[in-house]
Amino acid sequence: MTEYRVGTGFDAHAFADGVPLVLGGVGIAHPRGLAGHSDGDVLAHALTDAVLGAAGLEDIGALFSSVDPSLAGADSVELLARAWERVRADRWELANADVVLIGEEPRLAPHRQAMRARLAGALGVAPGLVAVRATTTDRLGFVGRGEGLAAQAVALLCRSSTA
Repeated sequence: MTEYRVGTGFDAHAFADGVPLVLGGVGIAHPRGLAGHSDGDVLAHALTDAVLGAAGLEDIGALFSSVDPSLAGADSVELLARAWERVRADRWELANADVVLIGEEPRLAPHRQAMRARLAGALGVAPGLVAVRATTTDRLGFVGRGEGLAAQAVALLCRSSTA
């Protein structure tokens, strides 16, 4: 018998001057990056919470505290990989994941394949199992006003029982 679990994740960060923009583990030329204790990668953060939630584990903040000085400027895709190690320790495998960037800019299309590859690499799966998409809010809310970006993710995990 195979057991399936679904988890969701959400993250949002304000834009900040003087920091690089990193999304899905990929640096993107943009006048502003995202404020955060780590690199502020909302795609990686949302996906991390989705896989942790599906496995019934604590959230990203419980594993990687925003007051831990060793995590200042951390690569969020590396944090995803570390969280995934915990998920894999319980014999979970990724069936698929879907990550959506919410914002008016930047355009995601030129970077989509690199993001899929980087996120999938952290999870040890083929890029085809990780979808990276984007949408806008038609200029509504904080992302519509260009104040920041948000992301949501869903992950489906599975594991076979050994009876």
